[in-house]
Amino acid sequence: MKALLVSALLLVWIPAVAQDAVYLQSGKGKPPFDVTRHSVPVNEILGGGPPRDGIPALDAPKFVSADKARKFLSDKDRVLGVAVAGRAKAYPIRILNWHEIVNDEINERPITITWCPLCVSGIVYDPVLNGKRLTFGVSGKLYKASLVMYDRQTESMWSQILQEAIAGPMTGAKLSMLPAQHTTWADWRGQHPDTLVLSPDTGYDRDYGLNPYADYYEQGIAFGGPRAGRQLDPEIRPMERVLGIQFGDAKKVYPFSRLKKQSATFQDDVAGQKIVIHFDPRSESAYASTLSGEQIPSLVTFWFAWVDFYPGTLVFKDPRRPPA
Repeated sequence: MKALLVSALLLVWIPAVAQDAVYLQSGKGKPPFDVTRHSVPVNEILGGGPPRDGIPALDAPKFVSADKARKFLSDKDRVLGVAVAGRAKAYPIRILNWHEIVNDEINERPITITWCPLCVSGIVYDPVLNGKRLTFGVSGKLYKASLVMYDRQTESMWSQILQEAIAGPMTGAKLSMLPAQHTTWADWRGQHPDTLVLSPDTGYDRDYGLNPYADYYEQGIAFGGPRAGRQLDPEIRPMERVLGIQFGDAKKVYPFSRLKKQSATFQDDVAGQKIVIHFDPRSESAYASTLSGEQIPSLVTFWFAWVDFYPGTLVFKDPRRPPA
């Protein structure tokens, strides 16, 4: 059963049937995506196996208290945590693996939780553009081995890691990232004891105790890459987790293997911006903040994914190694 499930979920890099420059198939019985407008080559937006909404986004998520969450979460379970104006929520990765997108709100502020299991990239977005809220579903497509979402209002297709629409009426529009932390349940609960937690009572029949991507992680073979990673820094393993920071066109990445050799908190400079990097070896979590402590939106993902999207990225060097 597990082998069949993994095979079904990891049928990636298969071009869509009858794909052309105008439409992309989205699954049997599903209307095709209109890609008349696009900012990336259409033939690089590939089928990921499941059809549109074959991985169902959550639109009416239920939450439980931190105490009740202990019944289905262990201290080491990973969560994607977000806090806004004093209210915190945790989204267990074991649930996100099966749904990838949660259309939600926190303190009456709309948010969209996104998760790509192939890249272990979790991003929380502000889904309001031009005064209108967008809600998102899973398109069934991948771009550079990463999640492609679609908004239900215009059916434009969005690249999660690029943070922008890559095909459809909204091509070129960008979403704003919100600060989030990919950490352990114990770490997040310690920071936010009153946090709410996404409930496994989703309305779908899924085994949230099963990780359908376990074999993929154990094999350690990156999807579609890296195409530029070995040339840029051959010492970083393709599936090593990295912290990625963006300031306009400037990008910098911090490999976890190098953060483990550094002090837990240290200052750095990205394109003239002074920032603080935080790394907790116990929870293996990392994030960035301003000098005053305000968290900066950032991304934890696999190295192959970051460098495939941003081949010109700066790379934090091994602090123990003298400069060449």
